[in-house]
Parts: sequence; structure tokens; C-alpha cells
Amino acid sequence: MALIAQVLLLFLTVVAGGNIPAVPSVRPVRVQKCCPQTDLMMEGRCKNATEFQTSSWKPLFHSFQGKPNFHVPNFVVRVGIPHCGPRQHFSIYHYESSHDRLALLPDGRLRHYYLQDYRSPDSGWEGDDFQLDHNNFYDYDHGLFCMDKALYKTDENTMKQANYAIVCNPEVPTPWQSTDFLLRRIIDPACHGVALSCYLAVAIIHFVLQQLRDLVGNIITTLALSLAVAQVADTVRIFTEFTSPTTFLIADCVLFVSILGAFFWLNSLGYYIWKTFRSRNVFLRITDGRKYCYYSFYVWSCTIGMAVFAIFAHFTLDTTNPTKAPSPIAQGALGWLGTAVFFTPIAFTILVNIFFYASTMQIISRMSTYGRIHHKLKYSFETFVKILVVMVFCWFFLLMSWLPYNGMYYAYILTNAIQGPAILYISVLSQKRVRYLLRKACCYETCIFPCCRPDENEGPEWGEEMMAMNQ
Repeated sequence: MALIAQVLLLFLTVVAGGNIPAVPSVRPVRVQKCCPQTDLMMEGRCKNATEFQTSSWKPLFHSFQGKPNFHVPNFVVRVGIPHCGPRQHFSIYHYESSHDRLALLPDGRLRHYYLQDYRSPDSGWEGDDFQLDHNNFYDYDHGLFCMDKALYKTDENTMKQANYAIVCNPEVPTPWQSTDFLLRRIIDPACHGVALSCYLAVAIIHFVLQQLRDLVGNIITTLALSLAVAQVADTVRIFTEFTSPTTFLIADCVLFVSILGAFFWLNSLGYYIWKTFRSRNVFLRITDGRKYCYYSFYVWSCTIGMAVFAIFAHFTLDTTNPTKAPSPIAQGALGWLGTAVFFTPIAFTILVNIFFYASTMQIISRMSTYGRIHHKLKYSFETFVKILVVMVFCWFFLLMSWLPYNGMYYAYILTNAIQGPAILYISVLSQKRVRYLLRKACCYETCIFPCCRPDENEGPEWGEEMMAMNQ
């Protein structure tokens, strides 16, 4: 009936030659709430507000100039976390003495102020008494955010309230001419690809050549494979906008587990060389295969144990308390506590490897004669020391890359690009024995060009004459 009345009114107005009256139509402002109507956010989960004797969140609008308590006559509240698609989402907390301010605009958008210089504290959790910097903000459109009230525990174990929002990672167009874009998105993945190729070459060479499949060769093979897996995981972490937060968290865990395993394998190599030099009888009855099994049990049990403890610490102890410095992507990256659990054992293995180096050098300096096994272990010891220096150097710059300075990350890109070729040179290209075996295996019987064949005047290094006699 109302529609028929409007049509008749329009018809009579046109017939009478008058103007068409304007029909007021006010569309309600849509506001998205993260949790259900009676819930609030507590440690990343929705919980009933009545359990904490407080009220649930209600929209508080601000004017476009940042003034609070702006009256919006008509609005509707929707419930749900925004669907960010390929982009990641992260959390923003607006609480007392924080550097983030959240303002719900009259048109339903969310404005996020990020303060560079904080001077005066808030008078309350609503944030109605602070100095806004209108040059440092970003507006999130409808569907790209949700808001709610959050509760968190302070260091004094008291509960406080905060304004909370989950927002989608903003798309900031970066020109191809930008140096930062070229380094982070083109040069860095290319360097990871080069390093991955070097690690795979080291592992394949030590696995294929039968003469290199002793205990030292197996340890270097497993170490190179661990570093190769770390390169793959680190490459996934570069393109964060193409993965979900869960994928980013898994990539972090795989990266840290691989690096931790590589350092434990290096520690096993140092222990084997140190123990053999200290032993009076180097002709032990135990085989290299059994010793490799023992070292594998030590390495992977320690690595998996520390990984489980780190993940447990991340999900249970490393809470989303806004009073502590959050990770760059709070719901995606591994927290600082879990990262510390991964990297503290690495620091201890470095100290133990330094002890192995100093003690072994002291033993070598006292030895007057070298047997065949000691002569071979001396080369293995030099390889161990060089790989230790390279890995510690790159690990240090990985830690430095987490600082909020682009120069530190660029330095990490450079050192990561050097690490792969350096390990390939140390373990393969710089050793005459490995070069001799490669040329013999690849060119001696298959290549018709005499330049590819091994130099007959180039004599084998330690033990190669005994190997030739056994053939």
C-alpha cells in the first residue's frame, strides 16, 4: 500500500507540473564487532563479558578531526572477523600509554593513529585526552576491520581494558624503482635461490661420491640439507602477503628448527674431531654408520625437544599482552619467547664449539707426528672451523635483521647470499681431494676431451694411493 501511495503521489506531482519531492533515505552506518554481542576479547579469544563483571563493547564514534563522543543517529553492528583474502590480518591495541589510537569515524571507517612521540597519558581507556598527529594515520574501509573491547593483565596482575581491533594488512603500492622493493622482493629471493643451489650441490656431492660417505661427509651432507630447508622456509617468509598467518607461523618454526639442527650437527662434528684427537687409540671398533646413528639421535632429539618447548612457550606463555612489545605480525610470526627458546641453544653450541676449537688446537700443537687418520682429521678440523665462522657470522646478522633498521636487513641479505657459496667453497672447491674425486668421477671415462681429464702430475692427497690400490 505504501508503494502504491508513493506512485500515486509521484503521478499527481508530474501531472500538476510541480517538482518531485525529495524522499529522505538515511542508510545506517555499518560497524563490525569481532566477538558476539555479549562477549569481549581476552588473550586472543572471545569470552563472555559477565564473567569479568564488565559490559561488552559499544561503538564510540569520533569526528574526522579526532573529537570523541560524536553522535551518529543510525548504525548497525555486525559480528565477525574480517576476511582479508590473500592479505594477513594483525591486532591493534589502544590502551593507556600506548602509541596506537583507534577512532571510529562517522561513516563507519576505522582510523588508526600511530604516534611517533608520546607525551601525555590518557585519562581513560577510551582515549579522549591525547594529542593526535593528523599526518600519521591510516583509514580502514568497511570489511577490512572489526572492533571490540579487550581485557589484559598488567605486570601488577590487575585487569585493565583496551580498545581492540583486528585489521587487514594495508596494501601499499611500491614502485619497481624503489630500492627497498628491489632488495626485499627481487634480490633477496634470488640470493636465497643461489644459496639453496649451493647447499644442494654440497649435499649431493658428499652423498654421491662413495669416498666421501664417511662420518664427516655424512655430517656435512645433513648440515647442508638443514640449511637448504632453512632457505626454503625463509623464502616463504619474504612473500608474506601471499600466505596466511598460519603458514607464516609454520615457516618461522621450520626456519628456526632447521637452523638449530644445523648448529647441533656442527657441534657433533666438532665433538667428533675433538674426541678423536684426544683418544690414544683412533682405531675404534665402532663403525661410522653406528656413530652417525648416535649423533643423529643426539641432534634430532635435542632439536625436536627444543622445538616442542618453543611452540609450547609461544602458545601458552607468550600471550598477546599489549603491555609487551608485540611481534611485527602478532597472529602470524613466532613470539619473542619462542624465538628465544630456539636461539639460546644455538648460543650455547657456539660457546661449546669455541671450546672444541681451542682444545683441539692445543692438542695439534703438541703433536710431533701425524698418522693417516690424524692427517685426514686435520683437514676436517680446518673445514669445521671455517664453516663455524661462516655460520656464526650469518647467524649474528640474522639477529641484527630484526632491529627496526632497513640497513640491518640489507646486511643480512648480503651475508645470506655469501653463506651458501662460502660453504660450497670450503667443503668442495677448496679441497684437492674432493676436486680430484669429482674430476675422476665425471670426466675420466666419459669425457673425450683431454682437458677435462685429471692431471696425471697432480698427485692425490692423503690416502688416495691406498684407495687406488684397493680398486
